[in-house]
Amino acid sequence: MGKLKNRVTPFVGDESGATAIEYGLIAAGLSIVIAAAVAIGGEALNTVLFGKIVDAVSQ
Repeated sequence: MGKLKNRVTPFVGDESGATAIEYGLIAAGLSIVIAAAVAIGGEALNTVLFGKIVDAVSQ
């Protein structure tokens, strides 16, 4: 049991892996928010943008 404790003890205070996981979760959350914003507003933006381009080209 003593050998196992000596092997596990150094990892108890190490938080570097937890920090990487936290950054990964933040990045995943931001990508979900960006995808939702594009899905909601993308169609309206697409209509306005291409509408202006069609008007400009057809004149």
